[in-house]
Amino acid sequence: MLELSDLRTVPLFDGLRDDQLEELLAGGAEVPIVPGEVVWTEGDRADYWWVVVDGTLDLSRHIGREDVVVGRMDVPGRWAGGFRAWDEHGVYLATARGVVAGRLLRVPAERLHELANLWFPFAAHLVAGLYGTARSIEATARQRSGLVTLGTLAAGLAHEINNPAAAAARSAAELERACDGLLDALRQMATSGVTATQFGELDALRRELAPLTALPDPLETADREEELGEWLDGSGVARPWELAASLVSAGADVDWVERAAAVSPGDGLEASLGWVARTIDVSSLLAEVRESTRRVSELVAGIKSYSQMDRASHQRVDVREGLESTLLVMGPRLRPGITVVRDWGADVPLVDGMPGELNQVWTNLVDNAVDAMDGAGTLTVTTRRDGDAVVVEVGDTGAGMPPEVQQRAFEPFYTTKEVGRGTGLGLDIAHRIVVERHGGSVEIESRPGDTRLRVRLPVEGPHAPSP
Repeated sequence: MLELSDLRTVPLFDGLRDDQLEELLAGGAEVPIVPGEVVWTEGDRADYWWVVVDGTLDLSRHIGREDVVVGRMDVPGRWAGGFRAWDEHGVYLATARGVVAGRLLRVPAERLHELANLWFPFAAHLVAGLYGTARSIEATARQRSGLVTLGTLAAGLAHEINNPAAAAARSAAELERACDGLLDALRQMATSGVTATQFGELDALRRELAPLTALPDPLETADREEELGEWLDGSGVARPWELAASLVSAGADVDWVERAAAVSPGDGLEASLGWVARTIDVSSLLAEVRESTRRVSELVAGIKSYSQMDRASHQRVDVREGLESTLLVMGPRLRPGITVVRDWGADVPLVDGMPGELNQVWTNLVDNAVDAMDGAGTLTVTTRRDGDAVVVEVGDTGAGMPPEVQQRAFEPFYTTKEVGRGTGLGLDIAHRIVVERHGGSVEIESRPGDTRLRVRLPVEGPHAPSP
C-alpha cells in the first residue's frame, strides 16, 4: 500500500501539503507494474489517472497491422490518462505495458476533477484547454485524411467521366469522316445511274439490316467477312474487305448482297454497297455518341444527387436514391472483383432527414465493406420498411469483425485501417449522424463470410438542428 513517504519522492507532487497528499492517497489506489502485462488499452475510456511511482511502462499505438512503441514512462511522476476528468469522451491514446516492475498510483477521473478544481482551479482550466486542443488537432488530422480520400474519389470520378467523354469525342471525329463518305457514295450512285426506284428498293434492303445486339464470336465473324469479301472481290468491287467488315457488322451475308446486286445497275453495285456501308457506320457512331453522352449525364446526375448541393439540408429523403448515387460515386472502388446486389423494398417510404449527411454514412459503410472483402466478394445493399422506420442494411462476404472490434467500432478515433486508408469519417461519426441527428440506430451483426451493418431510420424523425 502506498504511503505518504512514497509520494514525497515524486517530483510531480512537490508543493502539495501532507494533508493534500493524504487526501490523494485516500481517493486512489496502488496498482503493481508487472513486466509484460497491459495496464490500460488504447481507445478504452480514460476513467483513471495513472502516476508512475517507480518502475517502467512502454506506451504503444496500433498503426496499420503493427503495435508501435511511441513512448516510455520510466521516471517517477510521469502520468497518463484521466481525460474523463475534463471530457466525457476521453479515451486512452496509447496502450501501456509493463517493462520494469514497480508501482502506480491510480486515481479515478471524477476524483481527480474534484481535487484539481479544489486545489488548482486555474491549472484545471489549462489542462482542460490543452486536452481540447489535442482533440481539435486529432479531428483536423482526420478531416485532412477525409479530404485526401475525397480527392481520391474525385480522381476516380474524373477517370469515369473521361472514358465516355473521350469515346464521344472520338466517335464524333469518326462521324465527320463517315458523313463525308456517305456523300461520296451518293454522288457515285448518281453517276452510276441508280434510279429512284432502285434506290427505294436498296433502301428497303438496308432497313433489313441492324447492328448485332450481342457480342459476336470473333472466329465466326472473321469467317463471314472472308466469305463476303471473296464474293465482293469476285464481283469486281473495290475495297471488298473494308465493305465486308461494315456489312457483316450489321448482319449482311452473301444472300443479302446478291439481292442488293439484283436491284443495282450493272456498274452501280460498288456505289450502292458503299452507300449502305456508310449508313451503317453513321448509325453505329451515332449510337456510340448517344451511349457515351448518356453515361456522362448519368454520372453528373449521380454526383449532383450525392452532393445534394442544390437541395435543402433537411427534407424528405428517398434512401434508395442516396444509396444509388453513393454506389455510383464509389464505382471505381467496386470493380472488378466486387459483385453488387441491390435489394430494394417495394414499399419503402421517404424518411425525414438530411440526405447529404446520410450519404456520408452510406459511403463509409460501403467503403468499409469493400475493404473487408479485400477487393473480391459480394456487396449486398438492402432497404425495407420496418413498422414506422426504414432499415438500410449493407452486407459483405469478408472475414468478419471480431467481437472486440464490434464492441469498440463506434468509439471516437478507433480504427483498424492503416494510415491513409478509408474515408476519414469513421463509424463513430456515422453513428452520431444516425443516432443524434436522425434519431435512429446502428447495429452490427458479423461472422466470417457475412457481416451486416444495419441502420434504422424513423420515418418521422426529429428535426435536426442546423449544422
